[in-house]
Amino acid sequence: MNETKILIEKIKEGIQEKKGKNIIIADLTNIEDTICKYFIICQGNSPSQVNAIVDSIKEFARKGANCKPCAVDGLRNAEWVAMDYADVLVHVFLPETRTFYNLEHLWLMPNLPKFPILTNLRLWTITTLIITNLTITRLICPSSI
Repeated sequence: MNETKILIEKIKEGIQEKKGKNIIIADLTNIEDTICKYFIICQGNSPSQVNAIVDSIKEFARKGANCKPCAVDGLRNAEWVAMDYADVLVHVFLPETRTFYNLEHLWLMPNLPKFPILTNLRLWTITTLIITNLTITRLICPSSI
């Protein structure tokens, strides 16, 4: 597994560790002249959870992939925190801020296939979007099973 894929996995684990929701991983590698290779979007339910997710991402990325973010912005109000890992940009939102800015819908199309899988005794729904050379994988964990 290459370094970027390991970093993405560790970021995802950091988000999940603090119960981050609605994780989207956008693969931008097939698009020319992008500012990064991957875009990760998730959300927390409160500013304190957003900050906890950010701290968890930092810890998992540092310990598991030996990476530190180049920049982190938005910690003051914790409505939208952006983390720059060069090849990977991470956005951690509050639900209402995420809905307002609607970043992931810049690329979305209707009729998205959904595939349920069982992982760690939790039912995850994976939505994979393939839109003109862009692949987005969305992990959705229901609040209870």
